[in-house]
Amino acid sequence: MTPPAPTRRSGRWIEQWDPEDEGFWKATGERIARRNLWFSVLSEHIGFSVWTLWSVLVLFMGPEYGLTPADKFLLTSVVTLVGAVVRVPYTFAVAVFGGRNWTIISASLLLIPTIAAFWVMEPGTSYSTFLLVGLLAGIGGGNFASSMTNINAFFPLRKKGWALGLNAGGGNIGVPVIQLTALAIIGASGGPRVLLGIYIPLIVVAAVLAALFMDNLASVKNDTGAAKDAARDAHTWIMAFLYIGTFGSFIGYSFAFGQVLTNGFGRTPLQAAYLTFIGPLLGSLIRPLGGWLADRYGGARITLWNYVGMAAATAVLIVASMQKSLPLFVSVFVVLFVLSGLGNGSTFKMIPGIFQAKALAKGLEGEAAVAHGRRLSGASMGLIGAVGALGGVGINLSFRQSFLSYGSGTGAFVAFLAYYGVCFAVTWAVYLRRPARVPATAAASQEKAQLSYAEV
Repeated sequence: MTPPAPTRRSGRWIEQWDPEDEGFWKATGERIARRNLWFSVLSEHIGFSVWTLWSVLVLFMGPEYGLTPADKFLLTSVVTLVGAVVRVPYTFAVAVFGGRNWTIISASLLLIPTIAAFWVMEPGTSYSTFLLVGLLAGIGGGNFASSMTNINAFFPLRKKGWALGLNAGGGNIGVPVIQLTALAIIGASGGPRVLLGIYIPLIVVAAVLAALFMDNLASVKNDTGAAKDAARDAHTWIMAFLYIGTFGSFIGYSFAFGQVLTNGFGRTPLQAAYLTFIGPLLGSLIRPLGGWLADRYGGARITLWNYVGMAAATAVLIVASMQKSLPLFVSVFVVLFVLSGLGNGSTFKMIPGIFQAKALAKGLEGEAAVAHGRRLSGASMGLIGAVGALGGVGINLSFRQSFLSYGSGTGAFVAFLAYYGVCFAVTWAVYLRRPARVPATAAASQEKAQLSYAEV
């Protein structure tokens, strides 16, 4: 029997929400969930653009700004760090304020770093001022955590890979969009303030549309304890480690690619801008495919083989960097971006499946198991996203040290290759390895729980 349509109170609240009920989903749930998804994507998209703003602005900052390559890598590292840290409170914010309400607030907050950058972006501004304004831009990275936590609650488990992949991919694509916009502005001999002036009204539009068309779920409200429970679960931190390898790579390379081309291959800012957007664009577009493949074949399997591809691509990058082969370097770097995007989709699909499997292993059934899995997976996504984004900090600092020590990015790529190898080993050992056979009959149930992770 189809449940009644959701009832609402002031502020667009939905009191009843059961996406796992097929009748409810077809009658009203899917339409509402998709509407919230699209406007969540828009807000998160603008957030990603603001977060990665300084990866573009540093290309405008020529010798007249007085910054060294190491200064620029440190600046982008600081921006990435703040974006990672604020993902934790942004995850709690959905439960405190409601998904729609927090989307309005978080979108509106993006005006602060954008207007501040518009104000200070000129030669003669001190490096400390640029660092401070870069810190403010980091809040754009938090939108991802709250958006994913919110959208996770709207969709049934069988649709989460696609929905979360589309939500994240639409947000990730904010990176190449702002890079393409910057390319057009640089090509037209425009300045950085033109770029910032374009985004200020877009932020207002995103906040207004969220207010008009999004909803709050009462079932998510006031469940701040879920994040504490998720933080105590070992799988939250295992998945965070794996997400460093996928999303940390995506966001870290997005910030660093242009600087690697200018410092390692002698490209001008305009020449670099012609190339930097390709990888983030393809990596963003393929993220929903990673989620879909994970829905069909299992996220753990897709993630495992994706790390094989990332390691192979990184090995080729080491050769290209040592030989100073720009065509090989750019083409393989784009492949690495694509694989990072694919892995982003598959790793995030694993999260709800893992907690659902744990709920079943505890003996929960039906709606109780679904509710338990949805509660913990939604909370863990923000924590996993925060730690994963720290990988972007590590990548920028690794490039900074590599260029200071060796004059190229080769040393950093060697470190990245080693990390992908460890991620492969962890994925196999935790989620795909069959447990050793033991004579005890009781091992059967334990084996079943272990094997279920292969399907997540």
